[in-house]
Amino acid sequence: MKKKLVALTLAALMALSMAACGGGSGSGSGGASGGDAAPADGGSSAAGGTLQVNIWDNNQLAGLQQIADEWSAESGVKVQINVVDWDNYWTLLEAGASGGQMPDVFWMHSNTAQMYMENDLLLPLDDYIAADDAIDLSNYYEGVVELYKRDDNGVQYALPKDHDTIALLYNKAIFDKYGVDYPTDDWTWEDVYEAAAKITEAGAADGVYGYALNSSNNQDGWYNVIYDYGAQVITDDHKGTTIGSAEGKAAMEMVRKILTVAAPQTVVAETGTDSLFNSGLAAMITQGSWMINTFYTNENSANYAWAMLPYADTNGNGACDAGERYSAYNGLGWAASAATAMPDEAYSLISYFCSEKGQKEQAQLGVTMGGMKGISAEFANAFEGMDVSAFTRAEEEGDLFFRPYTRNTTVWEDALQQGGAFLPAWQDPSDPAIMEAACDNAQKIIEDAIAAE
Repeated sequence: MKKKLVALTLAALMALSMAACGGGSGSGSGGASGGDAAPADGGSSAAGGTLQVNIWDNNQLAGLQQIADEWSAESGVKVQINVVDWDNYWTLLEAGASGGQMPDVFWMHSNTAQMYMENDLLLPLDDYIAADDAIDLSNYYEGVVELYKRDDNGVQYALPKDHDTIALLYNKAIFDKYGVDYPTDDWTWEDVYEAAAKITEAGAADGVYGYALNSSNNQDGWYNVIYDYGAQVITDDHKGTTIGSAEGKAAMEMVRKILTVAAPQTVVAETGTDSLFNSGLAAMITQGSWMINTFYTNENSANYAWAMLPYADTNGNGACDAGERYSAYNGLGWAASAATAMPDEAYSLISYFCSEKGQKEQAQLGVTMGGMKGISAEFANAFEGMDVSAFTRAEEEGDLFFRPYTRNTTVWEDALQQGGAFLPAWQDPSDPAIMEAACDNAQKIIEDAIAAE
């Protein structure tokens, strides 16, 4: 009976999770970084002495397999890393949790971690960590550590794999064509609006838009504006929200203005922001560090450049002060199945990935920024010919907030995209009153969802 209840709970959660974070640029390293998926059944292969590892980002496969192969050379245990696309990843994991076979080692995400931990589906790591000289949790980003610690007993169920930040990506060729100055680190969101308006007007005959925003991509999009204006999607104690406050409404009014000069949501829904940008039809997007390879490897990458996220000049002094430029950050966790036949080997591999050596190599290979503090410079130097320092400077020159989550994040996160919240404002950004009402509705949706957790 317990397995059946777990399966039903996770099935409902996964359905919402897919809606909240599907596709190639979702909620970050956060996200649901896509890529071509290799076939995989996700099952454990302990009998053959091979650890089965599931991930969802094909861009990270080569680097992670290289690190895993180094561990295999030392341990004598083979590692097979399977790439499963975001939607099928959770479907397979849920199937394994409800009576099938889970992979030995896999990624955990902020949307789902608490449910997997509370249902005892993950291998507890406290005893392993206590005996492991390579792992000191104080060396990792606190938000990522706390995310993978179970609320009711404080047990650690995953180690921080990485963290990510957000930056503004722009196409220099489009700016040059329409005679608009490039974005700089001194830009405000008003500057984004004004530049987008000029490009969208000048590029109308060419089908070019000044900006593209996928409203469903919150971590790499509008969440950042909320925090810049002094509001919070979820308060620090995970028990409330200020999205309906005056600050939250001011932020979403800025988002609304930008949407009036950006690609319509009907176009974004059909094509996607990344594809619009890579096709030369959008001059600017915001995107997470986990997606750099998508643009670095594009044939037009010489035209691409990154700037720090714009800020909100809330005090009107013309300078970016503390608390006016935020970047969301998130982090995946390396977890193991509670039912793996190779628990010691599974933890050993996780420890290798998360050790200082493994974290530095991950950064040097351009896989992602690490979950360990102090190694981001390694990542910034990984993309020859493309300056990606905007992502690392977000930590040094701006402020970070951890991607908002509660016990059942996907319940309210999915609801915010529906007709009772922001959907009408996304579809018709011409009316400020619609966006203001959406903020009030969002406040209640989040409060009610938290009360029901």
